[in-house]
Amino acid sequence: MKAPRFAYARPASTAEALALLEEHGDDARVLAGGQSLVPILNFRLAAPKVLVDINRIAALSGIKVTRNHIRIGALTRHAELERSADIARHLPIVAAAMPHIAHPAIRNRGTFGGSCALGDPAAELPACAIALGATFIVAGMKGERRIPAQDFFKGLYATALKAGELLVAAEFPLPKPGYASAFGELARRHGDYAMVGVAAHGSRKGGKFSDMHVAFFGVGDRPQRAAGFEKALEGQSAVDGALAGLDADLAPRADLHASAAMKLHLAKVLAGRVLRELAA
Repeated sequence: MKAPRFAYARPASTAEALALLEEHGDDARVLAGGQSLVPILNFRLAAPKVLVDINRIAALSGIKVTRNHIRIGALTRHAELERSADIARHLPIVAAAMPHIAHPAIRNRGTFGGSCALGDPAAELPACAIALGATFIVAGMKGERRIPAQDFFKGLYATALKAGELLVAAEFPLPKPGYASAFGELARRHGDYAMVGVAAHGSRKGGKFSDMHVAFFGVGDRPQRAAGFEKALEGQSAVDGALAGLDADLAPRADLHASAAMKLHLAKVLAGRVLRELAA
């Protein structure tokens, strides 16, 4: 299958890219790694009139550690995150998620920003961003906006990005002393989209769970925190008693891979594994 006809622009700066997005509005799509966009075009699920290729904009790439946070540029490749010593040290949950994202060839081209801006409910990085309390930075012709990850994902392939805006980076707070994180997912085959996934981050001071952020993916139309489950974990030394609370937090829908009941069962099993790993 072939993509529909489109015009192609390759800006050299963020300002130039934003001008193109402002000019063409909903008729434009941003091309970063292209690992999702190109198949979408080939299947004719989208037919933009203009592709804005941002790969020449060096300012959108890179990993920077500051006193309070780690900033990940939107154009940073998955493979860069996977190999980064700074990510492994400060954001181990992201490092743990990277090998689950497709396959090496995809990770060599796919980008952090592309994954988050697409808003796929079975993607790993959006859930990690929510669990870690990240903030997304988006730019438009009127300036920048800062959006908490919790508020960025609005539904199935829907985000808080407005027409003419570009996701430029995300900032992840550095973990506090005594905090830990863990990640897990279940897929039919390694590299497939997750049937169920969990990203968890919180404190284990005194051997008890506290201030837990537990984000599930692959079980709804967006990654979501399990508020009731998090509350039930507070002050507990073990996870088993809190797992029943997931019945109220999650309402998965059946798909080609599993029934809704099976997905809920898998979510409980995986949450138990991930939280026990975090506790250890």
